[in-house]
Amino acid sequence: MILTNNIIKNNLQEYSNKNTKICRKVKNGKLIKIINGLYETDPNVNGYLLAGSIYGPSYLSFDFALLEPNKDFDLSKYFSIIEKEVQAYGLNLTISEKEKTKDSNIMSAFLKGDTKEHILMFFPNENMQNTTSLKNIKIKFEVDINPPSGASFEFKYKLLPSPHQVRLYDESSLFAGKIHALLCRNWTYRTKGRDLYDYIFYLSKNAKVNLELIRSKLIDSNVIAKESEFNIEILKEMLNEKFQEIDYTNAKEDVITFINDKDSLNLWSAEFFIEITKNLEETNNI
Repeated sequence: MILTNNIIKNNLQEYSNKNTKICRKVKNGKLIKIINGLYETDPNVNGYLLAGSIYGPSYLSFDFALLEPNKDFDLSKYFSIIEKEVQAYGLNLTISEKEKTKDSNIMSAFLKGDTKEHILMFFPNENMQNTTSLKNIKIKFEVDINPPSGASFEFKYKLLPSPHQVRLYDESSLFAGKIHALLCRNWTYRTKGRDLYDYIFYLSKNAKVNLELIRSKLIDSNVIAKESEFNIEILKEMLNEKFQEIDYTNAKEDVITFINDKDSLNLWSAEFFIEITKNLEETNNI
């Protein structure tokens, strides 16, 4: 079970030094630290299950898009809320908006924190000599202020860290986003094996793709024209062409450190991905 730092402290009311007690629980293996302020109680839980509490992706990666275009959207008005929530965990941070080098619909900001201070606060007796390379962490927030049309949504309800409701892209729309990344991401410097891994992940769940959304995304990316014919078979052909271009050695290197069953990567090849793409189905008829 995943627990926040505040929940654990609430359960340790009888202890005067709660941080020390938490440290002891970590050293004794009763708590497994995921990140600062977040712990797992089950030592046998699969690592990939900790990456997300909603769909369980293979790593922490969340996209946020507005429900409808809003060129006047101001990300900075949410900074004070972010600061308040993060400071509740005793973390020091600064937030700055990223300066754009070209016209884009993506609003970006960086959340910066000093890892040394974090470790000193939660692990005051730890040797700090080997933490120089971990001095800064950056968490990038990106908001699409001109989202493509065609997305479908659903609501999820969660109890931690406190009961809340969140509106999300549904599975078919998330899958469409992943396929768009697979087709359009710039792989000039490094092949993103995580795109391939997530593609397998969605297919293994028998997820269907939101064809209307992927079409809108491809039009926005100037991959296809508005008047072009587009259907599930054309999408499969586009994917199959991409699969024949990929350097699978580099793709495997991108994800191998995160994969428990490394032998499963031996299957990765153009032939493998073309074959499994035969199972790709759509949800929307356009």
